[in-house]
Amino acid sequence: MVIAVVDGMGGSIGTQIVLQLRLALPEETEIMALGTNAIATSGMLKAKATRGATGENAIAFSIGEADIIMGSLSVVVPNSMMGEVTPKIATAVASAPGRKILLPVSNPPLDILGTAKKPLQHLIKDAIALVKEHYGLPREPEEEADV
Repeated sequence: MVIAVVDGMGGSIGTQIVLQLRLALPEETEIMALGTNAIATSGMLKAKATRGATGENAIAFSIGEADIIMGSLSVVVPNSMMGEVTPKIATAVASAPGRKILLPVSNPPLDILGTAKKPLQHLIKDAIALVKEHYGLPREPEEEADV
């Protein structure tokens, strides 16, 4: 199982996702940190991602290895994150064969209808529950009610 976490700018969302994945999944789970910049990649590696790469080409090249791709909705929006998500990155992520589990948080702001407004930690918790479901891992009792 290979999970890619894609993030940019300060990398705080990606770092939080990696931290929660490490707590919830088996130790042998490979978590690939793909940052649009070195700060984002570094934060995810400090959160115990297995390996990391930075930049447009590294993301476009590596994203195809992932069974699951996680991040904010911004990772599939060209020129988002103040231009850090290039059209090549957005296309590579959107076109990759892995399952995408994207949080409805974006920069620039997008209104996504049909999604509940939840705090970031609740969104990450829901995303982790979907990852566990994908791999047939047992959910925690509180996860059952949240998703």
